[in-house]
Amino acid sequence: MVNETGGSEVHAARTSDGMFFERGETPLIKRIEERIGTLVNWPVDHGEGLQILHYRPGAEYRPHNDYFDPAHSGTPSILKRGGQRVATIVIYLNTPAAGGATIFPDVALDVAPIKGNAVFFSYDRPHSVTKTLHGGAPVVEGEKWVATKWLRQGVFT
Repeated sequence: MVNETGGSEVHAARTSDGMFFERGETPLIKRIEERIGTLVNWPVDHGEGLQILHYRPGAEYRPHNDYFDPAHSGTPSILKRGGQRVATIVIYLNTPAAGGATIFPDVALDVAPIKGNAVFFSYDRPHSVTKTLHGGAPVVEGEKWVATKWLRQGVFT
């Protein structure tokens, strides 16, 4: 989450563990990013580094939007690194025993976390009209691993 200065901060709505890779940090990461770029027809250099998230039983990420809210004072600073986020892809790396769906409350859609599947959604502006409010429902049993990639308007630096 972006704070008022445009830096990163811990997001209280997320109870998972995670880490970021630099874009192209390893041959495997580079290959995954190139495949995503081909799949969604978006330049690899317009993407943030891949993020890996681990959800244990009970972990969740309450509904949120991935775009940067223009009302936050830190947004202009973060937009200098590639413009606004315009799309998200979440890749399911495993299938939890129970729970862990990606939920879209504004459109009453739950996407089951099934290993090898992904959910892609785009947003043409940072506004609720895009209906991209989403979250990670609590993992009930087992654990959930996902890879998340955010795409930007311009080259991400």
